Amino acid sequence: MDYVRFHSQLHPARMALTDLISARQWRYAELDHYIATCAALLAARGVSEGDRVACLAKNCAEIVVLHLACARLGALFVPLNWRLSAAELAVLVEDCQPTLIFFDGSVTELLPDAPAAATVAIDQLQSLCAQVEPVWPGHRSEDLPSLILYTSGTTGKPKGVMLSERNLTETAINFSLLGEVDSESVFLCESPMFHIIGMITSLRPVFLCGAQVMISDRFIPERTLARLADPQLGISHYFCVPQMAVALRAEPGFDAGKLRGLKALFTGGAPHPEAQIRDWLDVGISIVDGYGMSEAGTVFGMPLDRALIAAKAGCVGIPSPRIHARVVDEQNQPVDVGVPGELQLKGDNIAVGYWRRQEDYQNALTEDGWFCTGDVVALDADGYYRVTDRKKDMFISGGENVYPAEVEALLVKYPGIRELAVVGVPDEQWGEVGCLFYVTDGADLNPEQLLGSLTSQLAKYKIPKKTMALEALPRNSLGKVLKHELREKFSATAP
Repeated sequence: MDYVRFHSQLHPARMALTDLISARQWRYAELDHYIATCAALLAARGVSEGDRVACLAKNCAEIVVLHLACARLGALFVPLNWRLSAAELAVLVEDCQPTLIFFDGSVTELLPDAPAAATVAIDQLQSLCAQVEPVWPGHRSEDLPSLILYTSGTTGKPKGVMLSERNLTETAINFSLLGEVDSESVFLCESPMFHIIGMITSLRPVFLCGAQVMISDRFIPERTLARLADPQLGISHYFCVPQMAVALRAEPGFDAGKLRGLKALFTGGAPHPEAQIRDWLDVGISIVDGYGMSEAGTVFGMPLDRALIAAKAGCVGIPSPRIHARVVDEQNQPVDVGVPGELQLKGDNIAVGYWRRQEDYQNALTEDGWFCTGDVVALDADGYYRVTDRKKDMFISGGENVYPAEVEALLVKYPGIRELAVVGVPDEQWGEVGCLFYVTDGADLNPEQLLGSLTSQLAKYKIPKKTMALEALPRNSLGKVLKHELREKFSATAP
């Protein structure tokens, strides 16, 4: 399912990829050749089928080339989250045991000590590839995994989601259908490429349709807004979390009239208030909510029609015909329309497993093969889904998943703490942030010092932004902390 190779033969001169930071561009024939030389380079450095190639770098064209070269070799590409701490990254590298690690200079201090893996500066990739002859390996099974995306589990232990080329093509097809992608589409990719949106949904539909993608290292509201308004760039598709959309509207130079070239702004990854959705609709811009996850890629999407968005504001849309979805109760029995239940999925989009965690993967499936998302949704009479809750304690801060168990495990041994719980609470800037509720053993505790102890162990977005001291944590008869009551306590004291 090598669509870059296909379009290099069908439309060799069509523009495929632009790196906005370095101002480099590749047409399809040129991109295909770059990938072929990269595959030769990786093979020469010992990478073969089943090996892992890790990457610790901010968005750039080379990440695309490395992943597609790995796919041609049957190897697994592992983009690492540069927002993590060095200690967190070391755990991931130890888990995936890469043959090579590519890195950029901005994150060198985070580079784990991995003596078994060779490290390569990613800005040297193009010159290194120019020194080797291209190779086009033979056909590989579409069911071979080509990507590992790490996502923390409910226990706080990282899980490497393994996605095959078949899985990734399904996401390309699903989003192309839902997002109305065609050969004239131009994507701007600023979402981090260690996430499914940046690594897959912003890229694979482009290559499936023979369209064009422009890659930027990160979101800067003023710069992003200028790019979206630039008719020379002609951007049609842009992904952002709701907080990024708010930041765009807050820019002094915001002018909705200059954004008419967009088919839509596509949002997800965090709760999206209906009022914010309607603000965009009122100025003539389609803001399209969706739902997806690392294990399943793009699952649901709203129509691009503003009238339909207005009628269903707050919904995350409908699935493509290629995805099977059901809403069930605790006994895995379908619930009636309008009744909340767990969302379960089935289809060729579902990941083939968790790296070295097969038991966890089997536990995520029902006996009849449905993948359990852990999200609670309701299906309305018109076939639209709305996310109503999460079965897990996970919350989403600025588009990043945060698992309280991971944070709690680091704080539970802090001197003076008798018991604690971390809960996601509403935040105007980030959507949600962590609030640490704690009970002391009588010690005089400094909350700032307590949270400061996490800075070398956790990514910044995982560290709670708020604290609340209590006499005791609310618990049920089995001793389980009642986190919904903690949220209510926070709401009662919030200004």
